[in-house]
Amino acid sequence: MGAGENEQDQASGEAARAAEEAVEQGLLFTDDVSPLPSDTGYRGPTACNAAGITYRQLDYWARTGLVEPTVRGATGSGSQRLYSFRDILILKVIKRLLDAGISLQQIRSAVQHLRARGTDDLTRVTLMSDGVSVYECTSNDEVIDLLQGGQGVFGIAIGGVWREIEGTLAELPSERTAEADAQSGEGPHSSDELAARRAARKIG
Repeated sequence: MGAGENEQDQASGEAARAAEEAVEQGLLFTDDVSPLPSDTGYRGPTACNAAGITYRQLDYWARTGLVEPTVRGATGSGSQRLYSFRDILILKVIKRLLDAGISLQQIRSAVQHLRARGTDDLTRVTLMSDGVSVYECTSNDEVIDLLQGGQGVFGIAIGGVWREIEGTLAELPSERTAEADAQSGEGPHSSDELAARRAARKIG
């Protein structure tokens, strides 16, 4: 067996190990995420709970433009900010990147990339990081190449984060936007009534 064949065997062995590692970490792509209604918003405390962050972090990131609530911003005193599912998804990704020691500057850059994508497309992204830079992978081969090269030591499969948040938010209160209420002919307090009815159904 020649030296070239030896190198080929070694490379394919490394690729197989990298693929196994990617499967174990849940970094490869799957399509089993469900679409969410765009007329649903979540208050700050709910967003914090689902993303695993503090209210202070949420407030600071909104003020500095890292993640602003896209369903409804705070307008004047007493108004409630409402975050969309996508906002909360990005909040949780930021939390994961911070926990991995990624700088806020790198995170801002990663968030800009994520914002530029459609929501459906987000589930086809795995973020990999070597602790300094953040790499965006959109195919299983890219994930495996990074793991094989030893560059990507940490990964976040956005589809996996999506499913986690979906599970958490199913147990937490949500609100429909005023536009959705107007279309359905329901009053401004209907979201609270809906939540109460849902809770009563769960208890009963």
